[in-house]
Amino acid sequence: MGLRPGGMVLLAQQRVDALSEAEVEKLRDTNREPVARVIAFVEFLNKRADAIRDLTVKPRRPGREDDIHEAMEQFVSIADDLEDNLDEYATRHHDVRKVLPKLLKGLDGWATTLKSPAEDERYEVSRKLALEALRDLREDTTRMIEEQKTWFAAHPPQKDAEGRPVEE
Repeated sequence: MGLRPGGMVLLAQQRVDALSEAEVEKLRDTNREPVARVIAFVEFLNKRADAIRDLTVKPRRPGREDDIHEAMEQFVSIADDLEDNLDEYATRHHDVRKVLPKLLKGLDGWATTLKSPAEDERYEVSRKLALEALRDLREDTTRMIEEQKTWFAAHPPQKDAEGRPVEE
């Protein structure tokens, strides 16, 4: 992390190592498969939500609040990366129509999980950022569903001899 003169950390430099090596590898493997990549991001967000839920319902232990903070920070980072990918797919008209409703469905459960831990100053800012990221994802996903319906109605995807969509 870089420090500005006077010791202030620049927010853009405050990047969380949110993904495990296996998750990074999964993203590499799905780089040219938008639907599979969105599904991978959904899995990563589910995993962080499960971690937060487990920390909240299991007996309290030392460091729990710090672990919740870390999981929420990772959640924000992953949600932001997913949003960046969705923006790219929207711009390039990649067909992700079948995965967007699944993403939309996951948003409510994630919001509930993020709200479940009792208030604590150690993770309140991270919780707020995570909930804002979910709000942004909801807005983008809802808009993208409509945009994709309209785009692909006017520009149906080409299919090969077996009826599979052909990437351009």
